[in-house]
Amino acid sequence: MYTHIFQQLGLPKNEAIIYETLLKEGELSVGSIALKSKVHRRNVYDSIARLVEKGLAFEIIQSKENRYQAVEPNKLMELVQEKQTLLESVMPGLENLYRSKSTEQGVFIYRGIEGWKNYMRDILRIKEDFYCIGAKGAWMDHRLQHFFPKFIKEANKAKINYFHLFDYEIKSSSHEITKHIGKNFKFLPKGYSTPNAIDIFGSHVNILSNIHVGGIHETDFSMTVIVNQQIADAFRVWFRFMYDFCPKDSKT
Repeated sequence: MYTHIFQQLGLPKNEAIIYETLLKEGELSVGSIALKSKVHRRNVYDSIARLVEKGLAFEIIQSKENRYQAVEPNKLMELVQEKQTLLESVMPGLENLYRSKSTEQGVFIYRGIEGWKNYMRDILRIKEDFYCIGAKGAWMDHRLQHFFPKFIKEANKAKINYFHLFDYEIKSSSHEITKHIGKNFKFLPKGYSTPNAIDIFGSHVNILSNIHVGGIHETDFSMTVIVNQQIADAFRVWFRFMYDFCPKDSKT
């Protein structure tokens, strides 16, 4: 039930299975762990030793055969927090390393939901005003339900202003995205919606494909990222032209 969550937290598969088995069964010998977890006995020895090393299990010394028991699950939270603290301590150096090698111009592709998260991280990293043509509220895709609140909090903290030209369907469906992005938005007239969008921030122009109201395509999504200050400046001019001539409450 919880094995896949433990794996996402960084435990190898066998360790995740054995830890859940110990949580459910309590104190067990190596033989019983192998039987109940269906992990081969020779693999149990290595995995249980690593769980003990990580502080997720402890050994009970007995005269016949030593047994093992899981540590309370709160230990998992400690491990996650320790990793976060470690990463935060080196993040300034990592950011400097990244910026020292980043180019002023280039074109690359982001794909899938993880690529989408990278694009949102770019917005936070660059910390400049954000413009979108053909916006669809895809920041609120169901796969971003935990990522989006942190993103919007950090973006607001960085005082990033948002300017959106939404597809008409955002207005007709009273989409929730409009509650999170301030008051600088308008709606394209009915009949001008597409499965694409263009985002501009800093020197970035992102061309998004296969997106729909409130989300992105489950598998076939890609984003072309153009890093070029002159091109980004031009797109901002074109955005302002469309925004200025699009009424606040456009009617069909």
